[in-house]
Amino acid sequence: MSTYRERIRQALGAKVQFVQGDDACAYGAILAGCTFFAGYPITPATEVAERMSEILPKLGGCYIQMEDEIASIGAIIGASWTGVKVMTATSGPGFSLMQENLGYGIITETPCVIINVQRSGPSTGQPTMGAYGDMMQARWGTHGDHEIILLCPSSVQEAMELTIVAFNMAEQYRTPVLLFIDGELGHMRERLVIPDDSEITLFDRVRAESMEGYKPFQVGESLVPAFAPFGSGYRTYVTGLTHNEQGLPRTSSPAIHDKLVRRLAAKINDHTDDIVRYEEFYADDCDVAIVAYGITARTCRDVVEEARGRGIKAGLLRLITIWPFPEALVARWAERVRAILVPEMNMGQIYHPIREAVEGRCAVRLLAKIGGELHTPTELLDALEELSCQPR
Repeated sequence: MSTYRERIRQALGAKVQFVQGDDACAYGAILAGCTFFAGYPITPATEVAERMSEILPKLGGCYIQMEDEIASIGAIIGASWTGVKVMTATSGPGFSLMQENLGYGIITETPCVIINVQRSGPSTGQPTMGAYGDMMQARWGTHGDHEIILLCPSSVQEAMELTIVAFNMAEQYRTPVLLFIDGELGHMRERLVIPDDSEITLFDRVRAESMEGYKPFQVGESLVPAFAPFGSGYRTYVTGLTHNEQGLPRTSSPAIHDKLVRRLAAKINDHTDDIVRYEEFYADDCDVAIVAYGITARTCRDVVEEARGRGIKAGLLRLITIWPFPEALVARWAERVRAILVPEMNMGQIYHPIREAVEGRCAVRLLAKIGGELHTPTELLDALEELSCQPR
């Protein structure tokens, strides 16, 4: 009888494939150990659900098409509390519907992964056109004080690899984790190499060791409570209300609320060195810099090389982790250069936290583009040339 990992290999197929970014997200979920998916079809994310519906039954997992996105995120939260790894996928309008339950997942410390294949908005907007219009919704869409983890790949290969990372972070920090691509990357086909098991590191949530003295939300130095799945015999009370370590509602106590919410934030903010990922190019030898993320950063990498060939000392900071935002990293770049260019496929959502992190150390220029088209190399080069002429 083949092992479960061998069955995964058989279900995914050849080691080297030519697939869409949506497929890569599904592959990453399966490799990470996801066994439950609930979702609702929506362009341009439907292929994630389609691929999961094909693979999960072969592995004894569960795929459910729900009636809407509200039910989808509710289903994965419930499934996660049985102890399995879970995921859903959607696009902007569906992600909007998920916001209340996203907050519920945060306060109940429920590990889950949400893929958002973004499209132009607002409302139904341009269903088949890519955009990065949900970046601020990711951070502030659900109400109340909270932190969130958001990863942003730039290639099909990275979409698979960062989906695995997203699952690990969800398990390690017991929190919902977001992975955002866009319609262009989601539907673009590239060479994908499926890693061997020896190349994959998996993290599973820490389980409660003993029923004696167990409190569902009691924490140690990690600030992350041990987990006892429903049905395992432990007494566990889960509520979206402000709660104490036993999980019981305590909505009238300012002290308990303060302690809970500050801990939920600290378990992420205290580990930013492990969470924040990025790439730097010519960080120590540049006068002007591009700070970019997602599919836009692909073009920027080539543009920086072209600019340097023209005598412009350009550099690139590619943000992979968007939230928590790497303020100190951006500030270090601002101290080295005379200007920063921020190209975004929106009207400037990450431009604002970049400008705040810069704190006047250098000029910051937004190069916004909406309507579903990517930035062209010419547009980026022209903007770099203009910035390179500015005095320090």
